[in-house]
Amino acid sequence: MTTVQADLAPTGVLRASINLGNPVLAQGTPDEPAGVTVDIARELAKRLELPLELVCFDAARKSFEAMTTGQADICFLAIDPARAEEVAFTAPYVVIEGVFAVPRDSALTTVADVDAAGVRIGVKQGSAYDLYLTRTLQQATVVRGEEGVDAFLAEGLEATAGIRQPITRYVAEHPDVRLIDERFMQIQQAVGTTRTKSAETVAYLHDLVEELKASGFVAASLAASGQADAAVAPPA
Repeated sequence: MTTVQADLAPTGVLRASINLGNPVLAQGTPDEPAGVTVDIARELAKRLELPLELVCFDAARKSFEAMTTGQADICFLAIDPARAEEVAFTAPYVVIEGVFAVPRDSALTTVADVDAAGVRIGVKQGSAYDLYLTRTLQQATVVRGEEGVDAFLAEGLEATAGIRQPITRYVAEHPDVRLIDERFMQIQQAVGTTRTKSAETVAYLHDLVEELKASGFVAASLAASGQADAAVAPPA
C-alpha cells in the first residue's frame, strides 16, 4: 500500500461517512445512496485502488461522530470551527446557503429581524446552521429537534432554519409559511478526515477536491443528482 492508502484506510477499506440528511449532497437510501458525496468517495477509492464502504447516516452530527469514534475514514461535512478541532478539512467543493422560514403573517422580514428577543428558531440538532446560530445569535434562541421544521410546527416557533433547497421546497408545500430569501450564512461543504492523519494525506485530499472542481466532475455530479442549482465552490 502507498503511504496515503495505509494512513487514510488502515483497515484496507476506505470507509466514507455519508449524510443522507442533506439532500443537496446525498440522496437515496443507505442500501443505495447517490449524490455528489457518494461520487467523490467512489472516485477517491478508485484512485487509491481501495474497496469502498459507504457508512450512511441521517444527520450531520452522526456523520461527525462516526469520524471521531473511528467508524469512518473520511466525511463530507460543512466546515465549522467546532468540528475543525477534530477534523482536518479540505477547501470546500460545494457552497450552499442557510435561510430562515417564518409563518406567513410574521412581522419578521429580514435576517436581522430574526435575531431578536423572544424569537425561537427550529434547527436540526448538530447541523452546520445549528452550530453557526448557537455561536452567533445575540438575542434569539435555538430549539433543536431531529428536524428543525418539525420543532417549528410542533412548538409553534417564530422561525425555522435550514438549507435553502429543502426549505424552499417546504415553503412551496406549506402556504402558511414563507421564506426570508436573504441568506443568514454560507455553508462550505468539504471533505474531512481526522486530524491524526498525516500532512501528506490531507494534502492528497485537498488536491483531489481542487482537481474535481476544476475538471467539472463536481458540477456534473450535482447536475446528475438533480442539484444543479447548488454552487460549485471556487478554487482554493
